[in-house]
Amino acid sequence: MAAVRRGQRQGEPGTLSREQELELIDALRGVHPDAFGLDEELWTRQSLHALIQQQFGLSLDLGIVGAYLRAWGLGPREPRERACGLCVGAVERWVRSEYPAITRAAQEHLAEVYWIGRIRLRGTMPAADVISAISARGRVRFMITTPSVDPRLPRDFVLRLSGAEQRTVHLIVDGSWARNEWPRRLPRRIVPHPLPSCGRALAP
Repeated sequence: MAAVRRGQRQGEPGTLSREQELELIDALRGVHPDAFGLDEELWTRQSLHALIQQQFGLSLDLGIVGAYLRAWGLGPREPRERACGLCVGAVERWVRSEYPAITRAAQEHLAEVYWIGRIRLRGTMPAADVISAISARGRVRFMITTPSVDPRLPRDFVLRLSGAEQRTVHLIVDGSWARNEWPRRLPRRIVPHPLPSCGRALAP
């Protein structure tokens, strides 16, 4: 789970120890940056960097912070990587036939397109899920939850993607959640789109 540069070991200067990484994950569970006085709606590489400095007194290189995010499963993923093995073909057809219209609509409304999914972190106790929104431009925004608390797609997470400016966002939601686990009665500025899914949960 830990992420360090070649030639470095976990716990050496410029990295977190395993204990610190697990402590950081616990600190993130169910809370957003504003709970720590940070000016971000959701967690990003920059706000995580600030929290590490606040919690541990460490000013890590931003590249190292980004490596932790990738180790947590928050790197860019191709659409086919968001599908179970039975749905890869349907997802590829959807990208060809439906996705272009979504991007055109987003451009017309000066909106952002986010791909939303969920990854199970390994090696944590209790279990932890990372819910991420990755923009078409590669910007990562995320939160960490304890899956046993509420398996649904958090409404607060979705609303915060729109920001204080209440900008329009298009959300492509993968098969991590069934449709009945999506938030209901969302504002019109938030436009969700289901990625084709047979309803099977994604592998952790």
